[in-house]
Amino acid sequence: MNAIRELAVVTGASSGIGFELAKLCATEGYDIIAVADEPEIHDAAEKLANEGTRITAVEADLAQKSGVDKLMAAIDADGRPVELLLANAERGLREGFLDRDFKEIEHALHTNITGTLDVLHRIGMQMRERRRGRILITGSIAGFVPGSFQAVYNASKAFLNNFSFALRNELKDSDVTVTCLIPGPTDTEFFERADIADMPLGEMKKGDPAFVARIGFEAMMEGEGDVVSGWKNKLQAAIANVTPSEMLAEQHRELAEPGGGKPT
Repeated sequence: MNAIRELAVVTGASSGIGFELAKLCATEGYDIIAVADEPEIHDAAEKLANEGTRITAVEADLAQKSGVDKLMAAIDADGRPVELLLANAERGLREGFLDRDFKEIEHALHTNITGTLDVLHRIGMQMRERRRGRILITGSIAGFVPGSFQAVYNASKAFLNNFSFALRNELKDSDVTVTCLIPGPTDTEFFERADIADMPLGEMKKGDPAFVARIGFEAMMEGEGDVVSGWKNKLQAAIANVTPSEMLAEQHRELAEPGGGKPT
């Protein structure tokens, strides 16, 4: 008689770190509900499928309550509790804060923060009730730096970096663990989607998403609080903690200002 496979939910799973996290879940014997706000999630699900692994693709915009409802309906239809929740969905924006349409800003915030929190809240309550589960939140090293010309994205990642430790502490007596993955620039479609691939920030050397995902996955399975991927990113995080914010903002401006700045 075959053992019942446990269930993992991965958001932002159509490409990049999210896809690699989903691949690791499949390799480790989990069935997966893979979520993204684009039709490519169905192609990703086909690539992830292997013998014995059940993949459910959910095309849903988690920036909308209806999108989160759609994800939760898929979980309810599956019938199994969520053992792993890997919250990876994100959106970036280029240009100055006052130069963007506020609807675009809202969508980025609702994707990175509101939708992510909604998913964490709904699934987290179920985990706490069962006193079992593992959560991985994808933050970013960008959360340590005031992001001139990427202010909304960096601030949203600062929120997630901070929030993950608060939630971890709240759940410390429940056997539900919370881990924050803190990657640096990673070779994903993020830079094209955020329209910053042609800037110094987008032209920087980037990490391998498979490596970053494995670092995060292993930290989650070990129940660690956070993990920064790569020694250069660890160094940058340490430097950011002792560098004046005004200086960090000016350095970021050189990397992200449209029409200005030079690679360093």
